[in-house]
Amino acid sequence: MLPRLGLFPSIMQEQHSRTQLLLGRPAIDTLEGSSVAVFGVGGVGGYVVEVLARSGVGELALFDNDRVCLSNLNRQIVALHSTVGQYKVDAAEARIHDINPHCIVHKYPTFYLPSNADDYDLSQYDYVVDCIDTVTAKIELIKRCHQLHVPIISSMGAANKMDATAFRLTDITKTTMDPLAKVIRKKLRTLRIPHLKVVYSEEQPLRPLIEEMPAEAVQSVSAATQASAASSPNLPTGADVPNGSGRRSVPASNAFVPAAAGLIAGGEVVKDLLRLADTYRIAPADAANSPAAQAAAERAKAHRERVSKIHNKGE
Repeated sequence: MLPRLGLFPSIMQEQHSRTQLLLGRPAIDTLEGSSVAVFGVGGVGGYVVEVLARSGVGELALFDNDRVCLSNLNRQIVALHSTVGQYKVDAAEARIHDINPHCIVHKYPTFYLPSNADDYDLSQYDYVVDCIDTVTAKIELIKRCHQLHVPIISSMGAANKMDATAFRLTDITKTTMDPLAKVIRKKLRTLRIPHLKVVYSEEQPLRPLIEEMPAEAVQSVSAATQASAASSPNLPTGADVPNGSGRRSVPASNAFVPAAAGLIAGGEVVKDLLRLADTYRIAPADAANSPAAQAAAERAKAHRERVSKIHNKGE
């Protein structure tokens, strides 16, 4: 249940007061009026969503067809014993609304692929975050954002690593060490996409101590991911990979490396939204004469009106 509209401005002002001290009121308005899509709400993407929700982004679209399972508990912020079995997008929505009840959440429990990409209009988003774990889907999402001139940031590999301090923000052309980044680089060259902002690790991936597990023992792979991996020559990047022996190579992970990647990516999205809107750290004395600040205030007002309509419709 959303708070009564009369309480809306005061609640939002208090909730984001510490962020406002750092970034200014126009920045808060910009984030409130922004719409961001996150593809993949797992180890990395879940922390991206956390950053965006706590920063006050007003509208989030979540894409992930997986359900929470026990093997997610070691690293995914949406994974709790109480959420096992739930779709990750459902668990994420509940968490978002517990943080920011005024955030409008759109859930898509789907596996994004070239075959269904036309079903989703990416042009409606101010920013897209790619935390997908298969090459085919990543390339399709990157390609479409490039065609539509929608800003996108892409997460590279976070599995089989131990150094959370090794992550860097850079262009895909400047990446080193990361096997996934190498694959993406080559494919983007063939598509003549010259640039892509990425979060990647300079750490050399470690080899899991147990390299194979029986397929029936692997709980962390969705049916859609397994089907995609089995039918596609494209290498899955974070999902379990069939090796033809009835067993699966399982990527190793931990609680802190994927989280670090997600926090870095989420923070960059917040800063980029403010840079694009020209509302990064506008002082209170300058806000009244700033066209960018006025535009942000209007977008935030429009968002509050939408929330009010949703609230009234639900009463």
